[in-house]
Amino acid sequence: MTTREGTIQRAEAYFDNGFFLKDLSRLVAVETESQNPDQREELYRYLLEEMTPLLVAMGFTAEVFENPDPSGGPILVGERIEGPELHTILTYGHGDVVRSQTGQWREGLHPFKVIVEGEKIYGRGTADNKCQHLINFSALSCLLEERGSLGFNVKVVIETSEETGSAGLAEFFQEHKECLKAHVLIASDGPRLQPDTPTLFMGSRGAINFDLVVNLRDGANHSGNWGGLLADPAIILAHALACITDARGQIQIPDWRPTSLTPEIRKAIKGLPVGGGPEIDQNWGEEDLDPAERAFGWNSFSVLAMKSGVPEAPVNAIAGSASAHCQLRFVVGTEVEEILPALRNHLDANGFSNVEIKPADDVFFKATRLDPDHSWVKFAKESIAKTSGKTPHLLPNLAGSLPNDTFSEILGLPTVWVPHSYGGCSQHAPDEHILKSISRDGLRNMAGLFWDIAEKGTDFF
Repeated sequence: MTTREGTIQRAEAYFDNGFFLKDLSRLVAVETESQNPDQREELYRYLLEEMTPLLVAMGFTAEVFENPDPSGGPILVGERIEGPELHTILTYGHGDVVRSQTGQWREGLHPFKVIVEGEKIYGRGTADNKCQHLINFSALSCLLEERGSLGFNVKVVIETSEETGSAGLAEFFQEHKECLKAHVLIASDGPRLQPDTPTLFMGSRGAINFDLVVNLRDGANHSGNWGGLLADPAIILAHALACITDARGQIQIPDWRPTSLTPEIRKAIKGLPVGGGPEIDQNWGEEDLDPAERAFGWNSFSVLAMKSGVPEAPVNAIAGSASAHCQLRFVVGTEVEEILPALRNHLDANGFSNVEIKPADDVFFKATRLDPDHSWVKFAKESIAKTSGKTPHLLPNLAGSLPNDTFSEILGLPTVWVPHSYGGCSQHAPDEHILKSISRDGLRNMAGLFWDIAEKGTDFF
């Protein structure tokens, strides 16, 4: 007799018997650094030699497509269709990782080798995102083993350009909209709010990067001969940055201050934990908001890097130019097309017309959000609560960014994300890792969720 508990036990056994770690080790060993052009062939190898056999073994078809954007990596599309009358789940993962930063990992660790120390499983791509889509595919496999069929249709997209802004993904979805038709996206990326409690989120903040540049003259000039006579681009840039926020980081550009933090959204995120990494600075950010409202319901401006002169070897000279690489993370209600024009108007009004704004070359993500009361959200929340014995944290949107708009806006899907990592995972940094406990729990939760979808059959929303 096939049962829900039997499916979950299969997922537990897959983890406990070491097969999960073996499979993850093989995936991590493929050096899929999409930010490194020399590793482009590894992107193809991941899709052709790892993902395709994994899917085919579960009765999926799988095809690897060239990216419509020459700067982007290949994209895999797979599907298993069991009946036109059944609901279709679209799931997603990205096989690419950020630069390895090999020399910066702690002694005894290597980015492309899975190494286990206690509760932690180290390796580049463990948290972001190889472990996460492996968990979901493995849960589907456990359901197939238990039932002999899924009981619903599944379509799969695995891209290899997420870490470079998902170049070409929107165009690919426009071109293949018909074959990617589904009822809902259920996928995994990002962190849980707390390691011991499942999280669901239904969208993400958007992100846009840009450079602010003050370029006054070629070369540098002796600070003794010319100090007090030549304008200093670093000082001008510092004052320009200071007019964007106040001393505690509160945004001063009216058009960058969102209006979408409604009472309903405030209620949804009230009391949610924020942290899991460095200690939060309580006196930073919007003064009238609590940490959850700042992270999930508000915009934040950051200076990611600054340069004037030669910082590693300063000389007694006034530099001719200064630059800062900046970022705005933004929520629904902030239109990406209006962000830089609003900044230009603000700088001009404050006397900084000589500060140039240079948009970054990368593709960036739009802000998205789904009503927490949506029927698919309620269903997933109830299922995961039943399996885990805990009420999941529910986020209208993640604080970070991912290409959710391609699913919600182009494909028109409700989006439910179930992350299998945590805030302290060192994502995008040396010593990236996942936790055994979250990985095992994630396998159980997804096996239960997929069982419940199968049991619903055609009797859905």
